[in-house]
Amino acid sequence: MRTKQARQTPADLCDTVAHTPPSEATSSAPDPRAVKSGQALRAALLTLLEHKPLEQITIREIAAGAGVHYATFFRHHPTKEALLDDVAADQIDRLVALTLPILDAAGSDASFLALANYVDEHRRLWTTLLTGGASAAMRAELLRISREVAAERAPRETPIPVDLAVTCTVSLIVEILSWWLKQPSGAMSVTEAAQILHRLVLSSSIASAMEVPA
Repeated sequence: MRTKQARQTPADLCDTVAHTPPSEATSSAPDPRAVKSGQALRAALLTLLEHKPLEQITIREIAAGAGVHYATFFRHHPTKEALLDDVAADQIDRLVALTLPILDAAGSDASFLALANYVDEHRRLWTTLLTGGASAAMRAELLRISREVAAERAPRETPIPVDLAVTCTVSLIVEILSWWLKQPSGAMSVTEAAQILHRLVLSSSIASAMEVPA
């Protein structure tokens, strides 16, 4: 799965679809029309994923939703799966940004609720990313980026290796979210999911693992 070289913290979904993939970035100024059509394709896929899974979405539907010609799609991506990879790169950054407060300080009620709210607002997309065919690559990339960020922020000396603590905590978060997304719609509220996250993650938080004894 391809991801961006430089990470950012998107403020909202508009920032997510505004990302310019490496294929569009050149040493000179990019073609504004290519940038616009690339953004439109990502936005169209996100919209379609809110209503049905990737395997039921056609490239013609994506192109139509983006308002571009069918052939234009292939100037940006060889397949719809490649387009999903591009979208996923931004989504990983967003999920990591929402997970950082949990990793930093055992998490507050607000941080767990923000994470659960975000996933629920884009439930179809995250069901595809965490429980679909790309789930293994998605989880691996989440772990990789989380380790990088935690290594930069953690104290130099910790009782438990930071890499291990991050692996355990992020893996647990992903497993809980994946389980929740597989439940029937409406079976569990966002607040209930946030509470489960809080209770289970709190006991294995990276914050306590990285705390250096006085």
